[in-house]
Amino acid sequence: MKIGTYSFEEFLEVVESFHGHSAPGVLMGGFMVTYAMEGLPRDILVDAISETPICLPDAIQLLTPCTLGNGWLKVINLGRFALSLYEKYEGKGVRVFMDPAKLNGKKEIRNWLFKLVPKSEQDRDRLIAEIRDGGRSVLGISHVRVKPQHLGKTKRGAISNCTKCGEPYPENDGPVCLACQGQSPYV
Repeated sequence: MKIGTYSFEEFLEVVESFHGHSAPGVLMGGFMVTYAMEGLPRDILVDAISETPICLPDAIQLLTPCTLGNGWLKVINLGRFALSLYEKYEGKGVRVFMDPAKLNGKKEIRNWLFKLVPKSEQDRDRLIAEIRDGGRSVLGISHVRVKPQHLGKTKRGAISNCTKCGEPYPENDGPVCLACQGQSPYV
């Protein structure tokens, strides 16, 4: 079974190079992206939503033109291992998700997905083999229409210098930049 244009082994190498290791989430994500792409017309411009910031965005970035940097990939953290690919202007597309009803006989995938076994105790080789052999058989797919507020790129608007720190920031964020409003991750 192909993942995009790659064999499973080729995709495994690409994932290791890009993600730093053969992450099960990126490998499973490869099957998810491929499944979603097959459910869409070939001649459309596609945007993507990842419902988790963990691993899945990397699969989307590896197999589609959608990246965080170009704004075609949005991460909306719903805490679910699911993604949607959709026509960028109308929002019609498909959503692919891990289907727990299809995990019978897939012990390692179940342990990984539900975190039933600590990562250090997982049988990594067996998990990778289950992902390779299971492919899309553990996935669900449905047609979706993305809400209008999630279509298109987010416009930053006019840029000004923050009156507190002096750095440029989008004026739409308020009277001062978000960091000076207390949203900085730094002490």
